[in-house]
Amino acid sequence: MGDSNSNDPMHERVEGSRIRLWFLLAVNRWLLTAAILGTTFVVLVALSQLGLSPLRRIVENQDGLEFLFSAFIGAIITGTSIVVTINQLVLSQELGAVGDQRERMTASMDFRRDVEAELEEGVSPPEPSGFLYELLDGIEAKAEQLVETMEDERDEELREAIEQYVDELTDNARRVMDELEDAQFGTFEVIWYALDFNYSRKIYEARQLRHDHADSLSADASEAIDDLIEVLKFFGPAREHFKTLYFQWALIDLSRALLYISVPALVVMGGMVMYVDATALPGTTLGVDNLVWVTSAGFVVGVAPFVVFTVYILRVASVAKRTLAMGPFILRESEREQDLG
Repeated sequence: MGDSNSNDPMHERVEGSRIRLWFLLAVNRWLLTAAILGTTFVVLVALSQLGLSPLRRIVENQDGLEFLFSAFIGAIITGTSIVVTINQLVLSQELGAVGDQRERMTASMDFRRDVEAELEEGVSPPEPSGFLYELLDGIEAKAEQLVETMEDERDEELREAIEQYVDELTDNARRVMDELEDAQFGTFEVIWYALDFNYSRKIYEARQLRHDHADSLSADASEAIDDLIEVLKFFGPAREHFKTLYFQWALIDLSRALLYISVPALVVMGGMVMYVDATALPGTTLGVDNLVWVTSAGFVVGVAPFVVFTVYILRVASVAKRTLAMGPFILRESEREQDLG
């Protein structure tokens, strides 16, 4: 079966470094935006000190500011309109006749009842983090029942294989449960921690155990494995549902952020086009031409909507890539090599 435990946490399953994963998913989007814009500003100011053509001369001879910042105005208006329109198309899926809404409600309630029946629980928590926590707790309980069932099995190799599998599963589940305890939906924490539970591999390994030891398994042990697989199968749809809700949440935040940023950015772009030329702001500050300071700041404001859009979509696209397959399918090359080797 192999040592899957080392590859359970997402940062150990993903290709590349932890820093890359942190950059793509974990870091606060506004902090990342500020870091990118701040770096852009510093680079632009630093370029003015490399002995290149002075900005003031370029502006005087080529009218560069008007060309640059007037292009920003069109790009901001067009880009913001397109993003908001796409957002509305996505959110329009939430609209529908009462019959459609009732079907959605029925499907949601049926899923909850199925989970509660399998876990033998009264009412599952309404919060996404609480629901996933209880589901993981139920998975752990089913795994422990499997170990208890195996106590009467005579096949020593089978018992050791089951115990190793259960140890790895419960270790992964408990780690994620600890993370989910204080997670709040809407802050990406729930999705971030849910990605740490390697349920697809756990389903695959349980099915592989049952297949490899089909002749040795008693009826009770086989049934216990089936029960564990059934509970594991609930985790995929639950995580995908919460992921979809988070994507919608993120798109709403993105649209709102773009609207908040775009209007001030347009005002700044208009001011740069209308009132700043080669004769504006003479002199230097800290050895840098004042026109460079103002133009660099204006450029940063102009690209701010694009940077905000990029950092939000970067996270959404990264999560979508990590969760393309549902069930016992492994798309990542690092894990495929272990299975095929």
